[in-house]
Amino acid sequence: MSEYTLTAQPALGGYQETFEGVSLEEQTGLAIVSIATPIGGEDALVKALKDGYGAALPKTGEVSLSKDGQTRFLGMARDQMFAIFDHTEPDAVDIVGGKLKDVAYLTSQSDNWVGLRLSGSKSRDVLERICPLDLEPSRFAEGIVARTSMEHMGVIILPDGADSFLLITASSSAASFLHAVETSIQNVVG
Repeated sequence: MSEYTLTAQPALGGYQETFEGVSLEEQTGLAIVSIATPIGGEDALVKALKDGYGAALPKTGEVSLSKDGQTRFLGMARDQMFAIFDHTEPDAVDIVGGKLKDVAYLTSQSDNWVGLRLSGSKSRDVLERICPLDLEPSRFAEGIVARTSMEHMGVIILPDGADSFLLITASSSAASFLHAVETSIQNVVG
């Protein structure tokens, strides 16, 4: 029996920082499950989402919320979405699979991505320096999700409050992405 044990660590060490008008925090307990619709299985998935979560199937670029408000379904592409929710254990696929009654193909993505929450009155100003999307609140508000690039790195971005955004990027480039966001913050707040 080995005397060593492995302990999971957040990709950015649980990073949390507050600047003038902006907060940036790693989302350490974020579970992400990819849900792919089998050919001809959309009706079964629609029913399973409604029965298991009280949620609608999101269109690409839109977010659907579970009835209890705990799980968000991100419409990532045709026949593909992500389920994201707060959960620290490695059984996220089992949880989603149990609720969806195994009518979709599920893949754990939790360790492949890192979530950062950028919030505060200057958060849009920070993002406008590095994000090519139109972030005007009337066009990019809660209920919308987009894939884009920021400083050459792929990012999923969704507003989750009036001045709050969840930014999800590949864990392999987490440190570089954090640096890019911090640099933008410094350029905005001085």
